[in-house]
Amino acid sequence: MKIYKFGGASVKDAAGVMNVAEVLASQDFENCLLVVSAMGKTTNALEIAVKNYFDKENYQQTLEDIKQAHIAIANGLFNESHDIFSEISLFFDDIISFLRRNKSPNYNFVYDQVVSCGEMISSRISSEYLVSKCFENTWLDARDFIKTDNNFREGAVDWELTGKNIAALSKEKNYVTQGFIGSEENNFTVTLGREGSDYSAAIFAYCLDADHMTIWKDVPGVMTGDPRKFQDVSLLSNISYEEAIEMAYYGASVIHPKTLQPLKQKSIPFFVKSFLEPERPGTQVGNSTKNEETEMK
Repeated sequence: MKIYKFGGASVKDAAGVMNVAEVLASQDFENCLLVVSAMGKTTNALEIAVKNYFDKENYQQTLEDIKQAHIAIANGLFNESHDIFSEISLFFDDIISFLRRNKSPNYNFVYDQVVSCGEMISSRISSEYLVSKCFENTWLDARDFIKTDNNFREGAVDWELTGKNIAALSKEKNYVTQGFIGSEENNFTVTLGREGSDYSAAIFAYCLDADHMTIWKDVPGVMTGDPRKFQDVSLLSNISYEEAIEMAYYGASVIHPKTLQPLKQKSIPFFVKSFLEPERPGTQVGNSTKNEETEMK
């Protein structure tokens, strides 16, 4: 099974969602699980809504603006009679209903229940659009599979229960699900912290014994330096897990170490590739010996 992760920049608008389908057409979509982030800057906007809620400001208008932005994206993908429009409205109705009934002063708890909706809406839109383009898939609620403790905004994964849940999935089907989120024992949403969407993809890859995992970004792969800061940077075709962890430790925007660890444990290779140029090979991260063999060839 293959795991593909698409971040917020790749699904920031209707053209981006269309491009995801084109990327999949250029790859092999069989036996694939897609992990999708919130669209564009949705997470930031929902964070503002949470802040406004606690500051007793007009959070409803903030949520309405976010809702209309998603409807505009959907208008570029579906005809006006599609069920997705009522689903988008229902997601936002649920957020407002939750905030009106909420009595908890716990900022992190409220944050997770609200901000997680960005991934839910994005993945539903993406799943439905792919179906319309003959990429059959089953939409999954990641919270039914990734189980955590109740440390809101930085949930620790219950690997035993999570593994049991994910192992029940068929490896003969295609799925679309969310990054960044899981749930605790009472089924309240818990987010997974920094780089949570990449981490979600690694969790599914680990529990499904995936053949490989690919993170689709707006860069051609892992570079020797930040091209916005340095000249003469080049693409690294192969690096080891250890090298990637070391680069992240020294501040490189590569992959967070917590994402690398599950992949390293099972020697699951993963790729950083460009959703703008999917035909390019990108960077492969894996065991040192495998990379040496690849370079020798």
